[in-house]
Amino acid sequence: MTEPTPAPTSRPSSEDGPAAEDGPAAGDAPAPDPEVLELAAKVFDLARQGDTAALAAYVDAGVPADLTNDRGDTLLMLAAYHGNAETVLALLQRGADADRANDRGQTPLAGAVFKSEQQVIDALVEAGADPAAGVPSAIDTARMFGNDKLLARFGAS
Repeated sequence: MTEPTPAPTSRPSSEDGPAAEDGPAAGDAPAPDPEVLELAAKVFDLARQGDTAALAAYVDAGVPADLTNDRGDTLLMLAAYHGNAETVLALLQRGADADRANDRGQTPLAGAVFKSEQQVIDALVEAGADPAAGVPSAIDTARMFGNDKLLARFGAS
């Protein structure tokens, strides 16, 4: 599984996780306002860094919980991939889709399994994330790493 990645286009992105450079993409609409791009980059950085209070405040103020970057990585994907369990919980509580796959078919749960982020896995499973969703799925990822404990938890062998 590759790390979520970036490049300015119609959706924001990031360089050290499911996306590199955050900011909406061009092509779908008029050129985005630079201030909007700056805000999007900041919000994605908050998810990566696990700044739960600040990110929750932005979502509470109207930033979509399922905001995506140019690679289809959501705030939840970035928080999960970077092991920020508290941020994952806050986003889930605010309506983030636990099974929303990025443009590569990766889900937050598969990313958490790939990175061995147990607290994030627990939060996503408790929120109802589907271990069979995505490509590769969390089940496929657990198999790849020979993680029998997770396979049993997911009801797979």
